Amino acid sequence: MRKTTMPVASPLSATAADCSIHVDLREVIHALSDALDLVGIDDVAHGKRVGIMAYHCALTVGLSRPQANFLFDLGLLHDIGVSSTRTHQHLVSEFDWAGSQQHCLTGAALLASFTPLAAMAEPVRYHHTPWEKLAAMPGLSREIAEQANLIYLVDRVDAMAAAFYSSGELLTHTPAIREQIAQRSSQHFAPQLVEAFLQASQAEAFWLQLEPRGIAGMLQDMRELSLPCQASTAQLKQLATLFSCIVDAKSPFTARHSQGVAGLSRWLAERLGLTPGRCDQLEIAALLHDLGKLRVPDEILEKPAGLTSRERSLINAHSFETYQILRHIRGFEEIACWAAYHHEEPDGHGYPFHLSAASMCIEARILRVADIFQALAQDRPYRAGLSADAVLATLQQLAAQQRIDPTILALAAQDMDGAMAAALPAGKAA
Repeated sequence: MRKTTMPVASPLSATAADCSIHVDLREVIHALSDALDLVGIDDVAHGKRVGIMAYHCALTVGLSRPQANFLFDLGLLHDIGVSSTRTHQHLVSEFDWAGSQQHCLTGAALLASFTPLAAMAEPVRYHHTPWEKLAAMPGLSREIAEQANLIYLVDRVDAMAAAFYSSGELLTHTPAIREQIAQRSSQHFAPQLVEAFLQASQAEAFWLQLEPRGIAGMLQDMRELSLPCQASTAQLKQLATLFSCIVDAKSPFTARHSQGVAGLSRWLAERLGLTPGRCDQLEIAALLHDLGKLRVPDEILEKPAGLTSRERSLINAHSFETYQILRHIRGFEEIACWAAYHHEEPDGHGYPFHLSAASMCIEARILRVADIFQALAQDRPYRAGLSADAVLATLQQLAAQQRIDPTILALAAQDMDGAMAAALPAGKAA
Protein backbone atom coordinates (compact mmCIF):
# COMPACT_ATOMS: atom_id res chain seq x y z
CA MET A 1 0.00 0.00 0.00
CA ARG A 2 1.65 3.21 -1.17
CA LYS A 3 1.38 6.67 0.36
CA THR A 4 0.13 8.08 -2.91
CA THR A 5 -2.93 5.85 -3.12
CA MET A 6 -5.23 7.75 -0.72
CA PRO A 7 -6.78 11.23 -1.04
CA VAL A 8 -4.80 13.99 0.60
CA ALA A 9 -7.77 15.33 2.54
CA SER A 10 -11.10 14.21 3.91
CA PRO A 11 -14.10 15.22 1.77
CA LEU A 12 -15.33 17.18 4.79
CA SER A 13 -12.46 19.63 4.81
CA ALA A 14 -13.99 22.37 2.65
CA THR A 15 -15.82 25.29 4.26
CA ALA A 16 -19.31 26.06 3.03
CA ALA A 17 -20.72 29.57 2.84
CA ASP A 18 -24.20 31.03 3.22
CA CYS A 19 -25.03 29.36 6.52
CA SER A 20 -28.06 30.56 8.47
CA ILE A 21 -28.08 27.47 10.72
CA HIS A 22 -24.67 27.49 12.40
CA VAL A 23 -23.66 23.83 12.38
CA ASP A 24 -20.44 21.97 11.67
CA LEU A 25 -21.01 19.51 8.85
CA ARG A 26 -18.57 16.96 10.26
CA GLU A 27 -20.40 17.04 13.60
CA VAL A 28 -23.71 16.38 11.87
CA ILE A 29 -22.28 13.46 9.90
CA HIS A 30 -20.64 11.92 12.96
CA ALA A 31 -23.94 12.18 14.85
CA LEU A 32 -25.96 10.76 12.00
CA SER A 33 -23.53 7.83 11.80
CA ASP A 34 -25.06 6.90 15.17
CA ALA A 35 -28.32 6.36 13.29
CA LEU A 36 -26.64 3.91 10.91
CA ASP A 37 -25.28 1.97 13.87
CA LEU A 38 -28.78 1.66 15.35
CA VAL A 39 -29.58 -0.95 12.71
CA GLY A 40 -27.48 -3.34 14.79
CA ILE A 41 -30.16 -3.05 17.55
CA ASP A 42 -28.05 -4.30 20.47
CA ASP A 43 -24.68 -3.77 18.76
CA VAL A 44 -24.59 -0.07 17.99
CA ALA A 45 -20.98 0.72 17.12
CA HIS A 46 -20.14 -1.29 13.99
CA GLY A 47 -19.37 1.71 11.78
CA LYS A 48 -17.26 3.36 14.46
CA ARG A 49 -15.18 0.22 15.00
CA VAL A 50 -14.64 -0.16 11.26
CA GLY A 51 -13.54 3.48 11.05
CA ILE A 52 -11.16 3.15 13.99
CA MET A 53 -9.51 0.01 12.62
CA ALA A 54 -9.18 1.51 9.14
CA TYR A 55 -7.64 4.66 10.64
CA HIS A 56 -4.96 2.75 12.55
CA CYS A 57 -4.17 0.44 9.64
CA ALA A 58 -3.65 3.54 7.49
CA LEU A 59 -1.24 5.04 10.01
CA THR A 60 0.61 1.73 10.23
CA VAL A 61 1.58 1.93 6.56
CA GLY A 62 2.65 5.56 6.91
CA LEU A 63 -0.29 7.40 5.42
CA SER A 64 -0.80 11.01 6.49
CA ARG A 65 -3.32 12.07 9.12
CA PRO A 66 -5.67 13.57 6.50
CA GLN A 67 -5.54 10.31 4.54
CA ALA A 68 -6.27 8.32 7.69
CA ASN A 69 -9.09 10.74 8.53
CA PHE A 70 -10.70 9.98 5.19
CA LEU A 71 -10.64 6.27 6.00
CA PHE A 72 -12.09 6.92 9.44
CA ASP A 73 -15.01 8.82 7.91
CA LEU A 74 -15.39 6.15 5.24
CA GLY A 75 -15.65 3.52 7.97
CA LEU A 76 -18.32 5.50 9.79
CA LEU A 77 -20.49 5.72 6.68
CA HIS A 78 -19.64 2.55 4.77
CA ASP A 79 -22.99 0.92 5.63
CA ILE A 80 -25.08 3.95 4.70
CA GLY A 81 -27.02 1.67 2.35
CA VAL A 82 -28.23 -0.59 5.20
CA SER A 83 -31.50 0.17 6.97
CA SER A 84 -32.90 -3.35 7.32
CA THR A 85 -32.12 -5.29 10.47
CA ARG A 86 -32.34 -8.49 8.40
CA THR A 87 -29.61 -7.26 6.07
CA HIS A 88 -27.46 -6.24 9.01
CA GLN A 89 -27.80 -9.70 10.55
CA HIS A 90 -26.58 -11.33 7.33
CA LEU A 91 -23.61 -8.97 7.19
CA VAL A 92 -22.44 -9.68 10.74
CA SER A 93 -23.15 -13.42 10.81
CA GLU A 94 -21.76 -14.51 7.42
CA PHE A 95 -18.32 -13.81 5.99
CA ASP A 96 -19.71 -13.53 2.47
CA TRP A 97 -23.35 -13.19 1.53
CA ALA A 98 -24.98 -13.33 -1.90
CA GLY A 99 -27.05 -10.20 -1.25
CA SER A 100 -24.23 -8.06 0.11
CA GLN A 101 -23.74 -6.06 -3.08
CA GLN A 102 -27.15 -4.40 -2.96
CA HIS A 103 -26.38 -2.27 0.07
CA CYS A 104 -23.06 -1.29 -1.53
CA LEU A 105 -24.85 0.01 -4.62
CA THR A 106 -27.48 1.78 -2.56
CA GLY A 107 -24.88 3.42 -0.34
CA ALA A 108 -22.78 4.53 -3.31
CA ALA A 109 -25.78 6.18 -4.94
CA LEU A 110 -26.67 8.04 -1.75
CA LEU A 111 -23.13 9.32 -1.22
CA ALA A 112 -22.71 10.33 -4.86
CA SER A 113 -25.78 12.57 -4.51
CA PHE A 114 -24.12 14.69 -1.79
CA THR A 115 -21.05 16.57 -3.03
CA PRO A 116 -19.13 16.78 0.29
CA LEU A 117 -19.24 12.96 0.55
CA ALA A 118 -19.09 12.05 -3.13
CA ALA A 119 -15.46 10.85 -2.86
CA MET A 120 -16.71 8.01 -0.68
CA ALA A 121 -19.19 6.70 -3.25
CA GLU A 122 -16.89 4.43 -5.25
CA PRO A 123 -15.09 2.91 -2.25
CA VAL A 124 -18.48 2.13 -0.69
CA ARG A 125 -19.68 0.63 -3.95
CA TYR A 126 -16.86 -1.92 -3.88
CA HIS A 127 -16.44 -2.54 -0.15
CA HIS A 128 -17.71 -6.12 -0.40
CA THR A 129 -15.83 -6.99 -3.59
CA PRO A 130 -12.88 -9.43 -3.16
CA TRP A 131 -9.42 -8.13 -4.05
CA GLU A 132 -8.91 -10.66 -6.85
CA LYS A 133 -11.87 -9.09 -8.66
CA LEU A 134 -10.98 -5.50 -7.77
CA ALA A 135 -7.40 -5.84 -9.00
CA ALA A 136 -8.63 -7.07 -12.38
CA MET A 137 -11.39 -4.50 -12.78
CA PRO A 138 -10.67 -2.23 -15.77
CA GLY A 139 -10.97 1.49 -15.16
CA LEU A 140 -10.93 1.26 -11.37
CA SER A 141 -8.07 3.24 -9.87
CA ARG A 142 -5.77 1.54 -7.42
CA GLU A 143 -6.48 4.16 -4.75
CA ILE A 144 -10.22 3.45 -4.80
CA ALA A 145 -9.59 -0.30 -4.90
CA GLU A 146 -7.38 -0.07 -1.80
CA GLN A 147 -9.81 2.18 0.05
CA ALA A 148 -12.67 -0.21 -0.65
CA ASN A 149 -10.62 -3.29 0.19
CA LEU A 150 -9.32 -1.93 3.49
CA ILE A 151 -12.90 -1.22 4.59
CA TYR A 152 -13.90 -4.72 3.48
CA LEU A 153 -11.06 -6.22 5.51
CA VAL A 154 -11.77 -4.44 8.78
CA ASP A 155 -15.52 -4.81 8.25
CA ARG A 156 -15.06 -8.58 8.17
CA VAL A 157 -12.77 -8.40 11.20
CA ASP A 158 -15.55 -6.65 13.11
CA ALA A 159 -18.09 -9.22 11.97
CA MET A 160 -15.89 -12.03 13.31
CA ALA A 161 -15.21 -10.19 16.57
CA ALA A 162 -18.78 -9.03 17.24
CA ALA A 163 -19.73 -12.05 19.33
CA PHE A 164 -16.90 -11.41 21.80
CA TYR A 165 -17.16 -7.68 22.57
CA SER A 166 -19.57 -8.13 25.46
CA SER A 167 -18.14 -11.40 26.78
CA GLY A 168 -14.76 -10.07 27.82
CA GLU A 169 -13.10 -12.79 25.72
CA LEU A 170 -12.11 -10.78 22.68
CA LEU A 171 -8.35 -11.01 23.22
CA THR A 172 -8.66 -14.78 23.52
CA HIS A 173 -10.10 -14.96 20.01
CA THR A 174 -7.95 -12.40 18.20
CA PRO A 175 -5.30 -14.95 17.08
CA ALA A 176 -7.99 -16.93 15.25
CA ILE A 177 -9.40 -13.76 13.65
CA ARG A 178 -5.93 -12.69 12.51
CA GLU A 179 -5.33 -16.14 11.06
CA GLN A 180 -8.57 -16.07 9.07
CA ILE A 181 -7.61 -12.73 7.55
CA ALA A 182 -4.11 -14.01 6.73
CA GLN A 183 -5.58 -17.03 4.97
CA ARG A 184 -7.61 -14.77 2.68
CA SER A 185 -4.65 -12.71 1.50
CA SER A 186 -4.62 -12.21 -2.29
CA GLN A 187 -8.06 -13.74 -2.73
CA HIS A 188 -10.31 -11.51 -0.59
CA PHE A 189 -7.81 -8.90 0.55
CA ALA A 190 -4.80 -7.14 -0.94
CA PRO A 191 -1.58 -8.64 0.50
CA GLN A 192 -0.22 -5.24 1.55
CA LEU A 193 -3.45 -4.49 3.44
CA VAL A 194 -3.36 -7.86 5.17
CA GLU A 195 0.22 -7.13 6.20
CA ALA A 196 -0.79 -3.71 7.57
CA PHE A 197 -3.66 -5.23 9.54
CA LEU A 198 -1.52 -8.02 10.98
CA GLN A 199 1.10 -5.52 12.05
CA ALA A 200 -1.38 -3.09 13.62
CA SER A 201 -3.41 -5.80 15.35
CA GLN A 202 -0.47 -7.40 17.14
CA ALA A 203 -1.01 -4.90 19.96
CA GLU A 204 -3.71 -5.57 22.51
CA ALA A 205 -4.52 -1.85 22.36
CA PHE A 206 -5.74 -2.25 18.78
CA TRP A 207 -8.54 -4.47 20.07
CA LEU A 208 -9.19 -2.79 23.41
CA GLN A 209 -9.81 0.54 21.67
CA LEU A 210 -12.91 -1.08 20.13
CA GLU A 211 -14.59 -1.25 23.53
CA PRO A 212 -17.12 1.53 24.38
CA ARG A 213 -14.67 3.73 26.32
CA GLY A 214 -12.05 3.40 23.60
CA ILE A 215 -14.58 4.34 20.93
CA ALA A 216 -15.73 7.40 22.89
CA GLY A 217 -12.15 8.54 23.35
CA MET A 218 -11.36 8.12 19.66
CA LEU A 219 -14.43 10.09 18.61
CA GLN A 220 -13.45 12.90 20.97
CA ASP A 221 -9.93 12.94 19.56
CA MET A 222 -11.23 13.13 16.00
CA ARG A 223 -13.53 16.02 16.87
CA GLU A 224 -10.70 17.97 18.47
CA LEU A 225 -8.28 17.35 15.60
CA SER A 226 -10.70 18.11 12.78
CA LEU A 227 -10.83 21.44 10.99
CA PRO A 228 -14.15 23.33 11.17
CA CYS A 229 -16.48 22.65 8.25
CA GLN A 230 -19.44 25.01 8.43
CA ALA A 231 -22.50 23.72 6.59
CA SER A 232 -24.89 25.78 4.52
CA THR A 233 -28.62 25.43 5.08
CA ALA A 234 -28.91 23.89 1.61
CA GLN A 235 -26.29 21.26 2.50
CA LEU A 236 -28.03 20.43 5.77
CA LYS A 237 -31.34 19.94 4.00
CA GLN A 238 -29.67 17.78 1.35
CA LEU A 239 -27.97 15.66 4.01
CA ALA A 240 -31.20 15.36 5.98
CA THR A 241 -32.99 14.25 2.80
CA LEU A 242 -30.30 11.62 2.23
CA PHE A 243 -30.82 10.18 5.71
CA SER A 244 -34.59 10.34 5.36
CA CYS A 245 -34.22 8.05 2.34
CA ILE A 246 -32.31 5.56 4.50
CA VAL A 247 -35.04 5.57 7.15
CA ASP A 248 -37.92 5.39 4.70
CA ALA A 249 -36.25 2.51 2.83
CA LYS A 250 -36.35 0.40 5.98
CA SER A 251 -39.86 -0.77 5.18
CA PRO A 252 -42.19 -0.56 2.18
CA PHE A 253 -44.78 0.64 4.69
CA THR A 254 -42.96 3.96 5.07
CA ALA A 255 -41.51 4.74 1.62
CA ARG A 256 -41.08 8.53 1.17
CA HIS A 257 -42.94 9.19 4.43
CA SER A 258 -40.33 11.54 5.90
CA GLN A 259 -40.14 13.67 2.77
CA GLY A 260 -43.90 13.99 2.74
CA VAL A 261 -43.94 15.02 6.40
CA ALA A 262 -41.24 17.60 5.66
CA GLY A 263 -43.19 19.02 2.73
CA LEU A 264 -46.39 19.36 4.72
CA SER A 265 -44.62 20.75 7.79
CA ARG A 266 -43.07 23.53 5.72
CA TRP A 267 -46.38 24.22 3.96
CA LEU A 268 -48.15 24.63 7.32
CA ALA A 269 -45.32 26.69 8.82
CA GLU A 270 -45.29 29.12 5.91
CA ARG A 271 -49.04 29.66 6.24
CA LEU A 272 -48.60 30.35 9.92
CA GLY A 273 -46.09 33.07 9.06
CA LEU A 274 -42.95 31.45 10.45
CA THR A 275 -39.72 33.01 9.19
CA PRO A 276 -37.87 31.27 6.35
CA GLY A 277 -35.11 30.27 8.79
CA ARG A 278 -37.61 28.59 11.14
CA CYS A 279 -39.24 26.87 8.17
CA ASP A 280 -35.84 25.52 7.11
CA GLN A 281 -35.17 24.19 10.60
CA LEU A 282 -38.59 22.57 10.80
CA GLU A 283 -38.12 20.96 7.40
CA ILE A 284 -34.83 19.42 8.58
CA ALA A 285 -36.47 18.20 11.81
CA ALA A 286 -39.26 16.57 9.81
CA LEU A 287 -36.83 14.85 7.46
CA LEU A 288 -35.00 13.37 10.47
CA HIS A 289 -37.92 12.72 12.82
CA ASP A 290 -37.96 8.93 12.34
CA LEU A 291 -34.20 8.26 12.57
CA GLY A 292 -34.79 6.22 15.72
CA LYS A 293 -36.87 3.69 13.78
CA LEU A 294 -33.65 2.25 12.40
CA ARG A 295 -33.30 0.42 15.72
CA VAL A 296 -36.75 -1.20 15.45
CA PRO A 297 -36.56 -4.76 14.07
CA ASP A 298 -38.05 -5.13 10.59
CA GLU A 299 -40.54 -7.76 11.67
CA ILE A 300 -42.09 -5.38 14.22
CA LEU A 301 -42.46 -2.47 11.79
CA GLU A 302 -44.04 -4.79 9.23
CA LYS A 303 -46.19 -6.86 11.59
CA PRO A 304 -49.76 -6.96 10.20
CA ALA A 305 -51.34 -7.97 13.51
CA GLY A 306 -51.50 -6.11 16.82
CA LEU A 307 -48.28 -5.51 18.74
CA THR A 308 -47.39 -7.12 22.06
CA SER A 309 -46.54 -4.85 24.98
CA ARG A 310 -42.84 -5.51 24.40
CA GLU A 311 -43.11 -4.70 20.71
CA ARG A 312 -45.07 -1.54 21.47
CA SER A 313 -42.38 -0.45 23.93
CA LEU A 314 -39.73 -0.85 21.21
CA ILE A 315 -41.78 1.25 18.81
CA ASN A 316 -42.38 3.90 21.46
CA ALA A 317 -38.65 4.27 22.05
CA HIS A 318 -37.91 5.41 18.50
CA SER A 319 -38.60 9.12 19.01
CA PHE A 320 -36.27 9.18 22.03
CA GLU A 321 -33.59 7.48 19.91
CA THR A 322 -34.03 10.33 17.41
CA TYR A 323 -33.53 12.81 20.25
CA GLN A 324 -30.38 11.04 21.42
CA ILE A 325 -28.85 11.22 17.94
CA LEU A 326 -29.66 14.87 17.24
CA ARG A 327 -29.23 16.48 20.65
CA HIS A 328 -25.42 16.37 20.54
CA ILE A 329 -25.18 18.45 17.35
CA ARG A 330 -24.40 22.02 18.33
CA GLY A 331 -26.94 24.23 16.57
CA PHE A 332 -29.55 21.45 16.43
CA GLU A 333 -30.90 21.98 19.95
CA GLU A 334 -34.36 23.02 18.77
CA ILE A 335 -34.39 20.71 15.78
CA ALA A 336 -33.70 17.76 18.09
CA CYS A 337 -36.69 18.60 20.27
CA TRP A 338 -39.11 19.22 17.42
CA ALA A 339 -38.15 15.91 15.80
CA ALA A 340 -38.43 13.99 19.07
CA TYR A 341 -41.82 15.43 20.05
CA HIS A 342 -43.82 14.13 17.10
CA HIS A 343 -45.66 11.59 19.28
CA GLU A 344 -46.40 13.98 22.13
CA GLU A 345 -50.09 14.80 22.61
CA PRO A 346 -51.64 18.01 24.01
CA ASP A 347 -53.33 16.07 26.81
CA GLY A 348 -49.97 14.79 28.08
CA HIS A 349 -50.55 11.15 27.13
CA GLY A 350 -48.07 11.00 24.26
CA TYR A 351 -44.54 9.64 24.33
CA PRO A 352 -41.65 9.57 25.16
CA PHE A 353 -41.66 12.69 27.39
CA HIS A 354 -45.42 13.03 28.19
CA LEU A 355 -45.36 16.76 27.51
CA SER A 356 -48.38 18.96 27.95
CA ALA A 357 -49.68 21.34 25.29
CA ALA A 358 -48.07 24.27 27.11
CA SER A 359 -44.66 22.60 26.83
CA MET A 360 -44.84 22.10 23.07
CA CYS A 361 -43.76 24.92 20.77
CA ILE A 362 -45.60 25.61 17.52
CA GLU A 363 -43.00 23.80 15.39
CA ALA A 364 -43.40 20.57 17.33
CA ARG A 365 -47.19 20.80 17.10
CA ILE A 366 -46.97 21.34 13.35
CA LEU A 367 -44.73 18.32 12.89
CA ARG A 368 -47.10 16.10 14.86
CA VAL A 369 -50.07 17.02 12.69
CA ALA A 370 -48.00 16.64 9.53
CA ASP A 371 -46.77 13.19 10.60
CA ILE A 372 -50.27 11.81 11.16
CA PHE A 373 -51.74 13.57 8.13
CA GLN A 374 -49.10 12.15 5.79
CA ALA A 375 -49.41 8.62 7.16
CA LEU A 376 -53.17 8.68 6.60
CA ALA A 377 -52.94 10.12 3.09
CA GLN A 378 -50.15 7.91 1.81
CA ASP A 379 -50.72 4.56 0.13
CA ARG A 380 -49.40 1.70 2.22
CA PRO A 381 -49.01 -1.96 1.21
CA TYR A 382 -51.90 -2.95 3.46
CA ARG A 383 -54.33 -0.14 2.42
CA ALA A 384 -54.88 2.68 -0.01
CA GLY A 385 -54.26 6.22 1.13
CA LEU A 386 -57.34 7.98 2.52
CA SER A 387 -59.16 10.69 0.62
CA ALA A 388 -58.85 14.32 1.75
CA ASP A 389 -62.28 14.13 3.38
CA ALA A 390 -61.40 10.93 5.24
CA VAL A 391 -58.06 12.35 6.39
CA LEU A 392 -59.79 15.47 7.70
CA ALA A 393 -62.49 13.47 9.48
CA THR A 394 -59.90 11.29 11.23
CA LEU A 395 -57.82 14.28 12.29
CA GLN A 396 -60.92 16.08 13.58
CA GLN A 397 -61.61 13.10 15.84
CA LEU A 398 -58.03 13.27 17.17
CA ALA A 399 -58.39 17.00 17.79
CA ALA A 400 -61.62 16.43 19.71
CA GLN A 401 -59.73 13.91 21.87
CA GLN A 402 -56.94 16.48 22.51
CA ARG A 403 -54.39 14.37 20.69
CA ILE A 404 -53.41 17.04 18.15
CA ASP A 405 -53.51 20.82 18.07
CA PRO A 406 -56.88 21.93 16.60
CA THR A 407 -55.47 25.27 15.41
CA ILE A 408 -52.92 23.53 13.18
CA LEU A 409 -55.62 21.23 11.86
CA ALA A 410 -57.88 24.21 11.13
CA LEU A 411 -55.15 25.69 8.97
CA ALA A 412 -54.90 22.49 6.92
CA ALA A 413 -58.69 22.27 6.68
CA GLN A 414 -58.81 25.65 4.91
CA ASP A 415 -57.02 24.13 1.90
CA MET A 416 -57.08 20.36 1.99
CA ASP A 417 -56.10 20.09 -1.67
CA GLY A 418 -52.96 22.13 -0.99
CA ALA A 419 -52.20 20.13 2.15
CA MET A 420 -52.58 16.84 0.31
CA ALA A 421 -50.27 18.01 -2.46
CA ALA A 422 -47.65 19.07 0.09
CA ALA A 423 -47.87 15.73 1.93
CA LEU A 424 -47.69 13.64 -1.26
CA PRO A 425 -45.16 15.47 -3.46
CA ALA A 426 -44.59 12.43 -5.66
CA GLY A 427 -48.12 11.10 -5.63
CA LYS A 428 -49.63 8.55 -3.25
CA ALA A 429 -47.60 5.59 -4.38
CA ALA A 430 -45.81 3.86 -1.52
